[in-house]
Amino acid sequence: MSSRLNPYISFTDNAREAMEFYRGVFGGTLTLSTFGEFGDAEAPGADNIMHGMLETPAGFTLMGADTPPGMEHNPGTNIAVSLSGDDADELRGYWAKLVDGGAIAVPLEKQMWGDEFGMCTDKFGIGWMVDIGAPQG
Repeated sequence: MSSRLNPYISFTDNAREAMEFYRGVFGGTLTLSTFGEFGDAEAPGADNIMHGMLETPAGFTLMGADTPPGMEHNPGTNIAVSLSGDDADELRGYWAKLVDGGAIAVPLEKQMWGDEFGMCTDKFGIGWMVDIGAPQG
């Protein structure tokens, strides 16, 4: 396997719902493992997600997990997930799904640098930036 860089998002008891939501946005194969699969299946939080990975047909990889019991969850505002490219229809489709139940910070529209760009926070509190550039000829 070659090296890759991808977002890894921490959740609080809703990683399964969030990762299934992202599969609905991007499609692909979702693999989920619970804490109970690798420990005490009767322990509190055993059904929570220890590791989740979504691999999409477009080549995106998104990972996420629930915060383990006993660890503090500190959601940050210093990171966002960026989607960019020149397939306007595909990117607008992702945008429409991501903003459903979320909040738009910057509407997806043409910007002074020429691209369409928007920023939103999805219903799980994750920040997203979408940039649609002109097709490369």
